[in-house]
Amino acid sequence: MSYAVKEIFLTLQGEGVHAGRRAVFLRFSGCNLWTGREADRASAICQFCDTDFIGVDGENGGRYGAEALAAKVAALWGAGTDNRYVVITGGEPMLQVDDGIVDALHAQAFQIAIESNGTIEVHPGIDWVCISPKAGSDVIQHSGDELKLVWPQPTSDLDAMEQWQFGHFLIQPMDSGDADVNAAHVAEATRFVMERPKWRLSLQNHKILGLP
Repeated sequence: MSYAVKEIFLTLQGEGVHAGRRAVFLRFSGCNLWTGREADRASAICQFCDTDFIGVDGENGGRYGAEALAAKVAALWGAGTDNRYVVITGGEPMLQVDDGIVDALHAQAFQIAIESNGTIEVHPGIDWVCISPKAGSDVIQHSGDELKLVWPQPTSDLDAMEQWQFGHFLIQPMDSGDADVNAAHVAEATRFVMERPKWRLSLQNHKILGLP
């Protein structure tokens, strides 16, 4: 299989339970909840995405076979195989993730994390599953390691989500691109956690630090 990859880069994980951890980010192209084109945003299920996942023109982007893609991820990590960690993301990475890339990354000694919208069942070989549900979508992946809800999404069924089988429940303030609106979102997310202590606050630390 040939994988369409938007970009691959070495950075620190900015969000969630593993925030601050060294990681290679492997961003696949494409999503099933938005085309990625601004003209389609208003009619999309997910209207607040802040990521460019169109095409294969990003850093180290292109079309790869499984072995070549895993080798590129390993080359970006550099020497040594201890604590190798790759985050597969998108768009929606489960549109492309299969046995081939999971096996190839494991052969390169990587622990594999995924960030998915949960509308497609996650591959069983993934080591760390982060689901970020989008209001209005049909989420079928109800278990994993962390559930990360971008807030506000007021039509989300919070009572149902709290019955899902996740090790960590995280609320992340939505990035609107406007400083005043973002401050309001942080306040709302903080209030949410104070009212529902099952959840924890997650910030986008990579943006605070100026990392990709």
